[in-house]
Parts: sequence; structure tokens; C-alpha cells
Amino acid sequence: MNFSVPPSADDLVEMAAEIIENLPDELEEYCDDITVICEELPDEALEQEFDLDDPFDLLALYRGGNEISPGVRKKVTNDDDVLMLFRRPILDMWCETGDDLLGLVRAVIIEEIARYNDFADDEIQQIVKTLNQVMV
Repeated sequence: MNFSVPPSADDLVEMAAEIIENLPDELEEYCDDITVICEELPDEALEQEFDLDDPFDLLALYRGGNEISPGVRKKVTNDDDVLMLFRRPILDMWCETGDDLLGLVRAVIIEEIARYNDFADDEIQQIVKTLNQVMV
């Protein structure tokens, strides 16, 4: 995708769906029932929950369908997992770094899904690095 104007929330959701379809095997099993939504910024409740000084500090948030709040899970659930992307912080990061937008969104998605599923930092970095080399 090439953009002459900043991508919309719908553009980012479409991009995320494509990224999720092409995740490596080690993450694929965690993405069967994932819903992607894109909001402009985290709401006040999330800002308070994560004690954010600036709403631009949160690029994305992954919540398991059976999660009430971080670390607290429901006993019964039929809800899909949700990946929330925050458009303005992502676009801000894109402008600041000058990185490829697709690569940036891919790294954000991988990090959120992997952290939620207890991958180690070095594992996450290796997955991102490998995918960036393959996708070039």
C-alpha cells in the first residue's frame, strides 16, 4: 500500500488482517479467532489502567477473549481475541522513524500477540527481524 494521505482506521485494519494472515507458524496458532479494531487513541479508561502519561505511548493492545483485565480471565467465554490498534500513535511513530508503515504495523502486531502469549523479548525480536528480512 502506498499512501498520499495518512491511512485511515479502515486501512490499518485491512493491513493488520493481511499481516495476521501471513504470520509465522509460531504465532499462527494464536490468531485463529482474532478481531482487529482500530481506534484513534486509547480511551481514558485505558490511559488510567496502564497509567499512561501520554496516550501516544500505547500503539496497540491485545486482549484475550476470556480476559476481563490484564491477568484476570473469565471462566467461561465465547468471545474472540481482540487486537486494538491505535491509529494516531502508530502514525506518529511512522512519521518519527520514517520506517516502512507495513513493517512498523507488523512489528507492533507481532509484539502484542507474542507478549500476550508469554514469548520472551529475544524471541519476539528474532521473529520481527526474520519477517522483515523475508518481506523486503
